[in-house]
Amino acid sequence: MEKLLGAFSQEPRSRDELLDIIKDAAENKVVDAEALSIIQGALDVSSQQVREIMIPRSQMVVVSIEDCPKDFLPKIIESGHSRFPVVGESIDDIRGILLAKDLLPLVLKGVDEFRLEDIIRPANIIPESKRLNILLREFRENRYHMAVVIDEYGGVSGVVTIEDILEEIVGDIEDETDEDEEDSYIRKVSDNDYVVKALTPIEDFNEYFDCGFSDEEFDTIGGLVMQSFGHLPGRDETTRLGNFQFRVLYADNRQIHLLRVSRTDKPTEEDG
Repeated sequence: MEKLLGAFSQEPRSRDELLDIIKDAAENKVVDAEALSIIQGALDVSSQQVREIMIPRSQMVVVSIEDCPKDFLPKIIESGHSRFPVVGESIDDIRGILLAKDLLPLVLKGVDEFRLEDIIRPANIIPESKRLNILLREFRENRYHMAVVIDEYGGVSGVVTIEDILEEIVGDIEDETDEDEEDSYIRKVSDNDYVVKALTPIEDFNEYFDCGFSDEEFDTIGGLVMQSFGHLPGRDETTRLGNFQFRVLYADNRQIHLLRVSRTDKPTEEDG
């Protein structure tokens, strides 16, 4: 701790200098690798905007204000989410937010007098350009967990939750509704972006993306990506293999755990 305090006495003049000091502290075992990852994530959040992490419009699960329970309950049960934007004539006509827990009275009272507009909460509307650290503070101060994101023309471009921001800091958060099966190695988050576990077998990766990475030297996509880096990468480091860009979402001092994968148009020689 004395070494760490001594380093800070040099008054770092930039974010990069501060990170260098914290990384030195981790190398000297003053803080562990997980703490380093969280600190890096917290610093990254201050420079990120909502558009970088939001759930895009095409992936939103919404409920129509005109729907009756038999229409929207199957969708709510299947999604496993706890909050849903409620829309009117179109997805750009946001009427409010439905909390799944507010549907519990249906069990006792039935649906005869049910009106969706009576139980929805006000929707919080934010621009794509809002900084994540500011939004996180607003989430905490105003005690809401979801916001609807709009673009510069006022159209809905996506939604963001407090969990999305926290995952940028501490890594992927799984709860009892998340699948824990071997076929959940890859999760699509937008048209061209995927979250991929580093333990994904190369054979499964090839099958999912219809590509041809070799599995002669490594069994998992994490091993292949590690070889491309040539070192154990840290959070947000990127590399390219074939038609894919890999960004490290979470890694400790031993291995990569989680990757953000984007398909690109320009292949490199490593593919196949």
